Amino acid sequence: PPPRVREGPCGSTSPPDKGGRGPAARPPPPAGTMEIVYVYVKKRSEFGRQCNFSDRPAETNVDIQPDPSQARNFIERDPIDAAIQCASDMSEHEVNTERFEMENEGVNHLEGGWPKDVNPLEMEQTIRFRKKVEKDENYVNTIIQLGSLMEHCIKQNNAINIYEEYFDDEETADIADEPPSAKTINVFRDPNVIKRTATHLSWHPDGSKKLAVAYSSLEFQRSSKDMSYESYIWDLENPNRPDLVLRPSSTLVSLEYNPKDSHILVGGCYNGQIAYWDTRKGGQPVELSTVEFSHRDPVYGMIWLQSKTGTDCFSASTDGQVLWWDIRKLTEPTETLVMDISRKGVLENALGAIALEFEPTMPTKFMVGTEQGVVITCNRKAKTPAEKIVGTYSGHHGPIYALARNPFFPKNFLTVGDWTARIWSEDSKESSIMWTKYHMAYLTDGCWSTIRPVVFFTTKMDGTLDVWDFLFKQNNPSLSVKVCDEPLFSLRLQDNGRFIGCGSKLGTVTLLEVSSGLCTLQRNEKNVATAMFERETKREKILEARHREMRLKERTKAEGKEEDVKVETEEETPEELLARVQKEFFEIIEAEIRRKERAAKLSRAQVAQRPGLPKGWGVAL
Repeated sequence: PPPRVREGPCGSTSPPDKGGRGPAARPPPPAGTMEIVYVYVKKRSEFGRQCNFSDRPAETNVDIQPDPSQARNFIERDPIDAAIQCASDMSEHEVNTERFEMENEGVNHLEGGWPKDVNPLEMEQTIRFRKKVEKDENYVNTIIQLGSLMEHCIKQNNAINIYEEYFDDEETADIADEPPSAKTINVFRDPNVIKRTATHLSWHPDGSKKLAVAYSSLEFQRSSKDMSYESYIWDLENPNRPDLVLRPSSTLVSLEYNPKDSHILVGGCYNGQIAYWDTRKGGQPVELSTVEFSHRDPVYGMIWLQSKTGTDCFSASTDGQVLWWDIRKLTEPTETLVMDISRKGVLENALGAIALEFEPTMPTKFMVGTEQGVVITCNRKAKTPAEKIVGTYSGHHGPIYALARNPFFPKNFLTVGDWTARIWSEDSKESSIMWTKYHMAYLTDGCWSTIRPVVFFTTKMDGTLDVWDFLFKQNNPSLSVKVCDEPLFSLRLQDNGRFIGCGSKLGTVTLLEVSSGLCTLQRNEKNVATAMFERETKREKILEARHREMRLKERTKAEGKEEDVKVETEEETPEELLARVQKEFFEIIEAEIRRKERAAKLSRAQVAQRPGLPKGWGVAL
């Protein structure tokens, strides 16, 4: 007979195992139960292959009928209350990302490629080695071979100027008529508990990716003992902590980067000392000036000079002195100038210096803004100290906090003091050629735009930054931005003219970006600015000449009257003089009596003409 076959759930069949192994050899199941056996028979070679299933209608293998006895274990609920919420389910999640710590690392490149037996720091060894190499035949042949290739490349570069500007006349494209605006980019806060004023800002000369800030308390004898002396260099991409901490002997009032060496900074301290730093050597000053030869008051101005060594600078203080320094030797200043406008060189009569201005295109000239509101022009190369003070400009009612020459027209300069900002011309010393209106708040700082010749910026005590565009309007600023609630004390514009830093009384430095219209040169703007400055200078000269003429006439008239009086005095005797004086006195008395009588008659006539009065009242009155 044929063998019995069991069918699996997928329709596969298998014969029973004769050896008694496997599922087929199991004993038969007890009565009343059901055994479900899954038997898959597959060749060893088919292991791991994909299963091939076929479609077929559904089959009922097991049908379990309900058991009515199980219903006794349940209780029917009637009625049933169910709560329903129409609003969708919401969930709240909070995520706190980890702070990304940034660190700057530098590489100090040293000269290499020399043999081990040659010290590159020894000039004699390097010269000897160069002479030895130059005598080698391989060196000469290699230079001759490379020289022809280099000559070919140089001729190619000279043939085509890849940097040629083909559209010099069209200096800039026309900017759309967008309203001027400014937005905050970043905020750098003083990390100390006791806040200090951000007194001075200085941009990094290479790329302006860093900003040096001097912090100090300018309130006399109000600084706390626990106040920090530190100043900071901030990285614009990392406002959370300073890039470098500068630790002077006293709080810094001024701080400036060296334009020739971006690692060098010089600062003026509150106690009058001068210090300089090399950022490669850390935050401690490399050298500090001696107290005996330093200023006696805070150093409000520090400027680097254009020199071959790049180590010369000069400082100004309210003690009335301007000192020249070489940072390689800060034991004493190289030169001293007393700001005595009487040209006597007396320090007691000197005017306190607050602002300094130096234009590299005029290496012998510099300007000083004083506490008394006077601008002093100086010539460093003069032979005597008296000749070094050239002239003065007076026009402010208080200290001059900012003094800057126009970068496009060096003969015109800007001063900021009291409640106004004024534009001057070197050709007009009696008064400024243009000025702003008087503000309600005190002005604290100002600077020219480095891109546009008629745009300048000012800061005020009410925390407002004003942007003036004299080509657009002169009565009011083109843009006023409320930077903060506390007073603004310092201001510095980046070289590209787009970013501007503002320092406040509480040590907060706000970085703002102005709109493209305020930092893009307009068409023919230089020509229009030239015409405007020349027109205003000419107008001021005409007014000055008219004033001088009027003063001369008044002086001549006054001198003529004095001569007449002298002649009459010489001719009269004492008796005649006494008689004339008595006569003039009695004439004055009689004229006064007559005036009073006329006034009394007029008042009586007016009272008599009043309507509604009874008869006789007018006479009585």
